[in-house]
Amino acid sequence: MIKSYRYLLIICVIFASCKSTKSTTSNSSIISMSPKKVINKHYEGAFNKETISARIKAKYQDRKNSQVFTIKLRLEKDKAIWMTAVIPVVNIPVAKVLITPDRVAYYEKINKTYFDGDFGLLSNFLGTEVDYEKIQNLLLGQPIMNMKDKKYAVDIDQTSYMLEPKKQEELFDLFFWLNPTNFKLDKQEVRQSIDQKRLTISYKEYQKVDNIFFPKIIQVNAVAKAKITLLDLEYRTVEFDKKVSFPFRIPSGYKEIKLDEKK
Repeated sequence: MIKSYRYLLIICVIFASCKSTKSTTSNSSIISMSPKKVINKHYEGAFNKETISARIKAKYQDRKNSQVFTIKLRLEKDKAIWMTAVIPVVNIPVAKVLITPDRVAYYEKINKTYFDGDFGLLSNFLGTEVDYEKIQNLLLGQPIMNMKDKKYAVDIDQTSYMLEPKKQEELFDLFFWLNPTNFKLDKQEVRQSIDQKRLTISYKEYQKVDNIFFPKIIQVNAVAKAKITLLDLEYRTVEFDKKVSFPFRIPSGYKEIKLDEKK
């Protein structure tokens, strides 16, 4: 049970007023564009606010566990991601997480354990190396890898522009699907064929908040051989540029999660 709490809290909370949007574009109506133009249009709409305050409904599921939480999220761009997980209905906080560019820390109250270290646990869960920027971008609907660092090929895949590097990485392959209407991500995927791993991040719906297209529903699917882990995040409320704080202190008497327990 503790593993389900651990992964949900760190991934979720590391991850309304508005109209939701879905792509209704047909394949035949997508205008042909160069990869560079598609990428530039995406980055023209990059997230440009300083802070986020949000409430998220989160569901974690693997072969053994299924857990639902309400997540209170605070994020200051490029500085910190803070969250607290609450059991719905009874409104009881069960855990708290703080992620900074050089630290991942959390504690959970049920088994009174804590972790304070690097991004290894998140990397193991997602099946690819991650850092603060990648986790932040996942939550913001931005590519987890900088698309301007490589040359890409573009194709039309159903209702999206699909981009992939002309030269893939040695250890993994990258793919991005961009919406032809707003040029936001429909999906991004990292595949590691040798290790039989695949990470798929799907943005099922967007909402318009303060005239900004922002994710509403995010689905994370992490596959490692026969193991499948699903994570659904639904932003219920979102506010930008509010003053935020990140209160975090690991209680005394809690047991530290050791390295071998993080696998």
